[in-house]
Amino acid sequence: MKLHDLKPAEGAHRERKRVGRGPGSGKGKTAGKGMMGQKARSGPGPYRTFEGGQNRMVRRMPYLRGFKNRWRVEYQVMNVGDLSELPADHELTLEDLVASGAINKNKPLKILGEGDLNIKLTVHAHKFSNSARSKIEAAGGSVVEEPWIVETRSRSAGPNPAMRNRK
Repeated sequence: MKLHDLKPAEGAHRERKRVGRGPGSGKGKTAGKGMMGQKARSGPGPYRTFEGGQNRMVRRMPYLRGFKNRWRVEYQVMNVGDLSELPADHELTLEDLVASGAINKNKPLKILGEGDLNIKLTVHAHKFSNSARSKIEAAGGSVVEEPWIVETRSRSAGPNPAMRNRK
């Protein structure tokens, strides 16, 4: 086998359609470009966002630069220092925090490690930073990670668990 023996596979290469070569070819006269107008001329056509001269959509809309993650989970944060005012041996649950108005029930809670803690607590939250976990456990307390379940809504007309239980 030599370089001059190499050929593409059978059927892999198709010859281009020769346009403007008479009526018998099926692509004669206007060569498939219709009658007149900017798109019938030689050279590139109008740019992608061209809308016939009116101010185009991409200029009418405000800028939205960068990337927006659709699946980002936004946490409410609370520091370990905020928990130091609680009584010792207290069990801090998510329901208590929602009832007191400290957090919103629609977002998950993350405990961060800023501040000092010197009382024994049992803390329930969706997530803990490593420093917060170590500070709570160093004070003799314990951490309980609650699962955060996101109920996704159905995009089809099919069964939707979020809507099924509505009255």
